[in-house]
Amino acid sequence: MVECQMCRGFNSRFGQLRPSIEEYKVSKHLTRDVKNSAELIDKILACEHTCSSELHKFEKKIDDFSVFRAKIDGAHIVYAIDAKKILFFLRAFRNFSDYMRFLDNEKEIKEIVHSLKA
Repeated sequence: MVECQMCRGFNSRFGQLRPSIEEYKVSKHLTRDVKNSAELIDKILACEHTCSSELHKFEKKIDDFSVFRAKIDGAHIVYAIDAKKILFFLRAFRNFSDYMRFLDNEKEIKEIVHSLKA
């Protein structure tokens, strides 16, 4: 992704990582979880939205990747960026409790990321 003026002035964790993201991968879980996954992904990747804490909330660090959450149209989309600057779109949840359970399940998150790396 190309760095723009907005990215240079933005000091959040996602804003710092965004210009160096080289590619992204989408899990089959995400495409099953929400019907409009392509539209949601575009909103997350769009540079004009880098300042929004609703779109780029850092959740935790697991191994060599950072896990983020975006809240769009009532859905919680979980995504991660690894050390090689690959963005992985993992899951989407309408229910906050399901989202929190998924976030606490580091093993499942690692499995999804590693399956997308293969």
